[in-house]
Amino acid sequence: MDIYHTIIRPLVTEKSTHQSRQSAKAHGATYSFEVHPLANKAQVQDAVEKIYGVKVMDVRTSNRPGKLRRFRFKFGRTRQTKKAIVTVDKNSHIDLF
Repeated sequence: MDIYHTIIRPLVTEKSTHQSRQSAKAHGATYSFEVHPLANKAQVQDAVEKIYGVKVMDVRTSNRPGKLRRFRFKFGRTRQTKKAIVTVDKNSHIDLF
């Protein structure tokens, strides 16, 4: 899988910015990314290191199932995504926020 197809987009949310600031004091900053559903941790680590030029220390992934939503008189689902939380080295930084 191409590194540019592995990382779909960075997740810039209130929770991710708070998490980035809290963990930067102890370990290094953490960043959240939406990744391809078939990507594994090694592929995510390789993609982040090559795209952003940082040293990745840890990668945690989680599958986020789609939620049940109501559209008019029918029920449907939002899409399922995979989220990766990447911890970078203390000396590295990604300018997302």
